Amino acid sequence: MTHTQEEVELKDTGCMGFVMASSVNIKNGLLTTKNSLHKKIPYPTFIQRPTEIKCTRALTNSTGQHNEQYCIDIVRKRDYDGFLCSLLLPEAVRRSALALRAFNVELAQIKDSVSQKTIGLMRMQFWKSAVEDIYRDDPPVQPVSAELWRAVRKHTLTRRWMLRIISEREKDMEDRAYRNLQELEAYGENTQSSLLYLLLETLGVKNVHADHAASHIGKAQGILTCLRATPYNSSRRKVYLPMDICMLHGASQEDFIRGSRDQNVRDVIYDIASQAHVHLQHARSFSENVPHAAIPAFLQTVVLEDYLQKVRKVDFDVFHPSLQKRNPMMPLQLYLRSWKKIY
Repeated sequence: MTHTQEEVELKDTGCMGFVMASSVNIKNGLLTTKNSLHKKIPYPTFIQRPTEIKCTRALTNSTGQHNEQYCIDIVRKRDYDGFLCSLLLPEAVRRSALALRAFNVELAQIKDSVSQKTIGLMRMQFWKSAVEDIYRDDPPVQPVSAELWRAVRKHTLTRRWMLRIISEREKDMEDRAYRNLQELEAYGENTQSSLLYLLLETLGVKNVHADHAASHIGKAQGILTCLRATPYNSSRRKVYLPMDICMLHGASQEDFIRGSRDQNVRDVIYDIASQAHVHLQHARSFSENVPHAAIPAFLQTVVLEDYLQKVRKVDFDVFHPSLQKRNPMMPLQLYLRSWKKIY
């Protein structure tokens, strides 16, 4: 399967990282050390030295800040669009959302970071065990796991969605093209939609219309991520586009590997992009019944719509250089959509 959207390498992090680093708060409880010195006072209580309290607080805050910053950095680097969307979430859930996106990024990058499938499967097993340990209040000593544990405790997140993301990423280790468009949609549902369900939980939204919208948005994102990553994958002699649509238009894998811009290749891209557009339309058909509290989780639609417009302008030439450039107006577009409370 192809890279997810977060796997497309983005080098220009921009100035928004400073905003994020300064806007996410860390609120850790006060802990005490085992080696505290005690002093008797007239009443039957004990006190801890102020210096010990300060040291404990500093240690706890330092660890929490390191974990949080790790998640910020990895999301900003590997899922820049998701990073921008996270900035517009309510402050109370922003840190948890970044932990979830960092979790998704960690899983997404396993496939390309290993030389052997067995090693990749071992890493997937690590995350399966990590999730189980998180729900036993015993997370591994790893930044994303620690932040994920914090998010689970704060928002009572559903374990099933996390395990579903892992299972689908694990199947993706097979490294083959999708047999049909439905298989690609299922991948989007199990990965991107599951992530949206978790984001809705952080926002405290339990609404069937919001769930339906999230399902369609996730499928659209899965489809368009496949398209966006096509030039990168083709450069590595890999093609993951649905085989049924490629066969329908007589386009071979070799056509994509050599970067063909022939009409039959454009027709394949048109059909796939059209299906993503249909899912976006379906998602927006629920907008009148979706609670306003859910809108921040759906801002990714702005990014998806932007890509559809750009690929339409170049007549569905997926290899056109303009498609690999960032839209400098994207932060403003996201902000305006957030302010209007629409997706």
